[in-house]
Amino acid sequence: MTSQLAAMTRAPRLPGGRSDWLTDPRTNLLSGLVVALALIPEAISFSIIAGVDPKVGLYASFSIAIIISIAGGRPGMISAATGAMALVVVPLVDEYGVGYLFAATVLAGALQIGFGYLGVGGLMRFIPRTVMVGFVNALAILIFLAQIPHILLNGDDADSSMFWLNLAFIATGLAIIYGLPRLTKAVPSPLVAIVVLAVGAIAFDLRLPTVGDMGELPSSLPFFGLPGVPFSFETLRILAPFVITLALVGLLESLLTAQLLDDLTDTDSDKNLEARGQGIANVATGFLGGMAGCAMIGQSMINYRTGGRTRLSTLASGVFLLVLILVFGDFVAQIPMGALVAVMIMVSISTFNWASVKPSTLRVEPRPEIVVMFMTVAVTVLTHNLAYGVGAGVMLSAVFFARHVAHVVNVSSEIDPLSAERIYDVSGELFFASSNDFIHAFDYDAVGVDRVAIDMTHARVWDTSAVVAIDAVMAKFAERGISAELVGLNRHAEQLHRNTSGRATPGH
Repeated sequence: MTSQLAAMTRAPRLPGGRSDWLTDPRTNLLSGLVVALALIPEAISFSIIAGVDPKVGLYASFSIAIIISIAGGRPGMISAATGAMALVVVPLVDEYGVGYLFAATVLAGALQIGFGYLGVGGLMRFIPRTVMVGFVNALAILIFLAQIPHILLNGDDADSSMFWLNLAFIATGLAIIYGLPRLTKAVPSPLVAIVVLAVGAIAFDLRLPTVGDMGELPSSLPFFGLPGVPFSFETLRILAPFVITLALVGLLESLLTAQLLDDLTDTDSDKNLEARGQGIANVATGFLGGMAGCAMIGQSMINYRTGGRTRLSTLASGVFLLVLILVFGDFVAQIPMGALVAVMIMVSISTFNWASVKPSTLRVEPRPEIVVMFMTVAVTVLTHNLAYGVGAGVMLSAVFFARHVAHVVNVSSEIDPLSAERIYDVSGELFFASSNDFIHAFDYDAVGVDRVAIDMTHARVWDTSAVVAIDAVMAKFAERGISAELVGLNRHAEQLHRNTSGRATPGH
């Protein structure tokens, strides 16, 4: 009875354990505040990229950050609205409207939950490093290309006469962003740039495009609502490609970021739980009027560098973000677009992996890896679809890998003077890709003896294609009147050969 009473009065168990929440709370709260300040300009910018009101990105950012702090698998990682997800939905919003964006967010989240239960986290090890580099570089290029209309002021409502002033604001913003950290890193330099440029534009009453021109900022908490789309198969047909792309791109960026933080903190995280958590956050965000999001590499690194290690820092970033936009919303609406363009240019520059395109790197990197990286970038930029680029990169990597492993079988031979037979020593991996090389590795007409032994001790037999290749070699020796003996098969290979020899043929 006493133990039952104690259990009833005990504090509820926190998701992830107390150490994921209560370790060094002061540092993690302050880190969350810094991240929240840095999230504001990017959330607004990503909303603009997607062609929606700034409140859509801001709602998404606070909603995802709060939910993922509880449901995610990587403590200290920041998730919110991102440029990668925003770029995916540009054509959807442009053609069908914001209701379809919310529906796509909900369905993408549901798909991510399913992927999490299927163990998609374990598949990350099959994505080559060069594809990851190409993915990051393509993302940087697309983010920069999305800023060009705001740089040139060639939008429908833009005043082209303000072009030079707009350029001056962008240049000033970049100067602050890159110059301030040389003096102090106490406050994020992008936030300082936005505040300074906004105060300057307001003080001198400049007629530059502002965030408020893009749409109304939120003045209240979001409310739960169903996406305003028809419930029909036609709607699913329209949404399907965007849903799949959002789910894959979101998981890719989230799991890559989780792996990066694993390495930095020398800890491990549950990638499948992270996938499910991202899905839960996106489903809820779609019903709250937000856009799809995922982990943010930049904000996660800010959190890490300022001491954020626990789920509390992620939760604090979402809560502080909501407070900032509700209390200071009027000021945010007057931020000039040039300031946000400067922030996005900085994000683009810092995201691009410049070392990957240095001449010194390109001279020493294997040629296939360079081709894979540039193919990933090219397909992504041409299609504006990160999933297509990653898919193309993975497929091309698979082709190069298949060509490489097709030559991993080695066959050497010597004549045993005591038994007067030639012994062939086979080493390497024998499967469908290498079976052709295996068959042609024997010089059947120059054996020089009447008996041969094929020693498979150092070879691994993987599939029925290997069995067919072995049978073909044995048959070629038999056709020439040479007695061939197969020796050295391990238990698995011997069982596979016994069960399929003579049954699995190239034609069946």
